[in-house]
Amino acid sequence: MSDHVEYLGVAAVSICEALLLALKESDILPDGEIMGVLKDAAATHENAAKASQQPAVIEMHREVASVINGMIAGRATIIFQG
Repeated sequence: MSDHVEYLGVAAVSICEALLLALKESDILPDGEIMGVLKDAAATHENAAKASQQPAVIEMHREVASVINGMIAGRATIIFQG
């Protein structure tokens, strides 16, 4: 993966995390809804990996799901503090 694409991915994660924090802090979305958004995103990529026949696409979707599941497991405490 090129550095540019990697940087785009990091930027996207940072923006999404900031949006989720803002939605929580503004009492627009409760903790459970935020977890639901993350779980839905992970499940979408897990299902896409299962549906694909292309090894590179399967790997990409599995890795993305893994990152999101890692956020749920380890970084959720950052989002839900306060």
